[in-house]
Amino acid sequence: MAAVQLNPISWPALTEALADRITDLTPADGSPWPRVAVDGAPAARTGELTEALAAALRTRGRPALRVSTTGFWRAASLRLEHGRHDPDSYYDLWLDTGALWREVLGPLSPDGTGRVLPSLRDPATDRATRAPYTELPPGAVLLLDGSLLLGHGFPFDLAVHLRLSPAALARRTPEADRWTLPAFARYDNELHPAQTADILVHADDPRRPAWTT
Repeated sequence: MAAVQLNPISWPALTEALADRITDLTPADGSPWPRVAVDGAPAARTGELTEALAAALRTRGRPALRVSTTGFWRAASLRLEHGRHDPDSYYDLWLDTGALWREVLGPLSPDGTGRVLPSLRDPATDRATRAPYTELPPGAVLLLDGSLLLGHGFPFDLAVHLRLSPAALARRTPEADRWTLPAFARYDNELHPAQTADILVHADDPRRPAWTT
């Protein structure tokens, strides 16, 4: 990774700074709904930052909807076609990008309806969640969090990448999930999320993050 200037910050201060920036976002394509990605491996705990951001945005008068990519995994029969521990399948097949376009990002396009499905399938039971659709008013913010989010052409107005070094990622990934590590190495090598994201958060030490402003 090329050298970048990282500034130490606390998680609460980072949340407030990101919420301020998101509040001022104006989508370049004219959509009335800002779309924000919080990208990172499961060990980086993207959901925790996203939940905190949603709360901070609501205190600023901006409704926000968190959507997790785990609610848009493909059915197990497709995800596990090449076995339960295939990193290339994890990288290429697990995320149902078509469903995300259809149910989340398409409805938030400039001519969209704002009617979003927060989740499609429960990753534990592999059954439909039967979640009700949510009508987002103009100005509401989509917060999409999960792994391997960049590189699909999704129309994010702001992309935040929580980066763990390979050593930290290996250390913080549970033994049962270590088979996914080659997928994240491939992601770094092919898509360079630390460089392509709008904001990089270095999260090796979970107590002391650092970020690029």
